[in-house]
Amino acid sequence: MIGMENLLLKLMGSSLVGLAIISFAASVGYAVQRETAIIPRPQKITFHKGHFFTIRPDTVILADKAAMPTADQLRNAIAQATGYFLTVQMPRAIHENCISILLDSDLAHLGREGYRLSVTTPQMVITAADNAGAFYAFQTIRQLLPVQFYSKTPVRGIDWKIPCVQIEDYPRFAWRGALLDLGRYYMPKEFVKKFIDLLALHKMNSLQLHLTDDQGWRIEIKKYPKLTEVGAWRSQSVKGHYSVKPRRQYDGTPHGGFYTQDDIREIVAYARQRHVRIVPEIEMPGHAQSAIAAYPELGNTGKKLEVSINWGVHKNIFNADEKTILFLQDVLTEVLELFPSEFIHIGGDEANKTQWKASPKIQARIKELGLKNEDELQSYFIKRMDKFLVSKGRRLIGWDEILEGGLAPNATAMSWRGTKGGIAAARAGHDVVMAPTTHTYFDYYQSKDKKKEPLAIGGFLPLRKAYEFEPIPKELTAEQAKHVLGAQGQLWTEYIPNPKKAEYMGFPRYCALAEVVWTKPESKDYSNFIERLKAHLKRLDILDVNYRPLD
Repeated sequence: MIGMENLLLKLMGSSLVGLAIISFAASVGYAVQRETAIIPRPQKITFHKGHFFTIRPDTVILADKAAMPTADQLRNAIAQATGYFLTVQMPRAIHENCISILLDSDLAHLGREGYRLSVTTPQMVITAADNAGAFYAFQTIRQLLPVQFYSKTPVRGIDWKIPCVQIEDYPRFAWRGALLDLGRYYMPKEFVKKFIDLLALHKMNSLQLHLTDDQGWRIEIKKYPKLTEVGAWRSQSVKGHYSVKPRRQYDGTPHGGFYTQDDIREIVAYARQRHVRIVPEIEMPGHAQSAIAAYPELGNTGKKLEVSINWGVHKNIFNADEKTILFLQDVLTEVLELFPSEFIHIGGDEANKTQWKASPKIQARIKELGLKNEDELQSYFIKRMDKFLVSKGRRLIGWDEILEGGLAPNATAMSWRGTKGGIAAARAGHDVVMAPTTHTYFDYYQSKDKKKEPLAIGGFLPLRKAYEFEPIPKELTAEQAKHVLGAQGQLWTEYIPNPKKAEYMGFPRYCALAEVVWTKPESKDYSNFIERLKAHLKRLDILDVNYRPLD
């Protein structure tokens, strides 16, 4: 490590002599070509105008053993776009025209996702405390190169030049997330992987997979095979908007699908290589009809149900029997074997308690447990899951309804009904992820003129509003604000039946959110963002992303 550091210092010192580094304040914006626009915007950037580093067939990548994962990713990306198969080797000697990757504990103050990038004419140097930071430096390099670098096949006749820059960068928030709802509509595994690639490109690090809902159960549980044999399939889906009268109009087309445990392992491994954490969501006690259709004893009436063909809040929820709680803990046991994520999402939202109120068995259960009402019974339910997950070394996270009846001791709240739930949780000393409908529900319309947009659930959330979101509420003190882990953008799919529409609804709003959660507020500027986004959309074109065009 010491030898590598000395080598890099020699390289950087020799190459920086005589360079007049010009710094531009964030309020001024980048005075560079649009093709070099970076999203999300780095915390600090300086560049030397008119000077470039060029990737050539004889360029060498230098990396020590610890940095080899990032070196391999960089080499593979260069080979894919340019056709150059660069040599990767340990840093034994000084090379001209080299790319060096150094993991240096001295950069720990930037966090494991922070990095420094120094690009000068003879060489390019990435330094970071961890491979995660080096990976994000690699994402910045991709955006500094000509747009053709995003091609999946070699492009000839391109000068692969990178402007000489000095960047020090690190994220504002630890949780920079997206939710993909797979319960309403099953999406192919390859699209999930493409979505992970797009998150990684934007330096987002968390993907919540909504795997179960009333309309479908999407994850194989070996102990309970009917969850997918029955619960993964519905007879048809709503046609048009659910609010249209008469309501019940359907497409007559069966829909279903699920991910085998091998599929899940593949997705998780793919994400891990791109420093994206997969957070599984197993809904309880509401949004449970597909599971009850598979195992009627989990419900409150004992009646046989079908997997739901309707959207909206359903009355069929899990009962609170001990057997049901143990059933769901069995499910979570298999989930934990597949997902290494510290956080496990248990839903907790929109639990219609009508059946609980009408059930003599549930009322007896409430009395037996010494609880006051149904809200406290839900709290008991969640606390049991919290205790179970803590015993397995994991952390429970749920929608802000888990606050009702008392929040489980170790739980993290995801605040979706505005920010009030998040404020209450943070004030009580609980961690929070901000996910309010107002700014992060990307299933909402992107124009006031809904006739010009594809069918959506409702609402209006334009690009500017997504960009202007501030995850830390003003009501919180500085100490309380430390509990805000970050923010997450939601793609609920009642009206998003396929990957191309998911891309249209998600992008470029996820580009905006990426800057919200990465870049300091004082460095944000919407007009500047739009100018950078115009160049960035050319990259998304090459990546075959069906984004919504700018107004």
